Amino acid sequence: MQPPAQFVHWMFATGFLLLGLCLLGKAIVGEEIWNRRTWRAYLWPSLLFLMGVLMWPVMVFFTNSTIHMLAHGSWAQAMMVAGAAELGLVRGKLQSPYWRLALPFALVVSGTALLVHEQNGWLFARSAFLHHALGWTSLLGSIFPLVAVFRPRSLVWSSGFALVLVVVAVMLYSDRDVAPIFGHLSPVAGEQHR
Repeated sequence: MQPPAQFVHWMFATGFLLLGLCLLGKAIVGEEIWNRRTWRAYLWPSLLFLMGVLMWPVMVFFTNSTIHMLAHGSWAQAMMVAGAAELGLVRGKLQSPYWRLALPFALVVSGTALLVHEQNGWLFARSAFLHHALGWTSLLGSIFPLVAVFRPRSLVWSSGFALVLVVVAVMLYSDRDVAPIFGHLSPVAGEQHR
């Protein structure tokens, strides 16, 4: 028996919350202090890569259409590429700072996939509203890591990216399969679940 889709969203919300908190801590204390402990330098890139790997079973077991499979597959690949690029930079195997462009790329891919695969309007149900809100948050939030590539020591851009991930986590935590949004639920959405 499969758990409801919102359970999977809540598990990934926990991952995004951990990512956001790690990056916020790194932004506040600075990269030099954060990297004094070697394991901390590897923590968030490894978590991002792991979330990409865990997206593959979601794609296989929790999708019911081709568009959903493509969306989840693109998220998996984008998260794995971003995590692998950051791990390569931490390890010293990658030298160019332009490898950090994998993070904004992952957010753009994720935001686009969220918007494309949600076929219902904003007010269809809470899950539809959250997919639209998550898509636009990811697309607009990609500005933070993009500017941080060129201004790596800026507290505003690095902490802004961390807070985007925290906001994404909060949105994912508020997901329910079929529930009204703003007191409105489309009559064709189905029976409300509690």
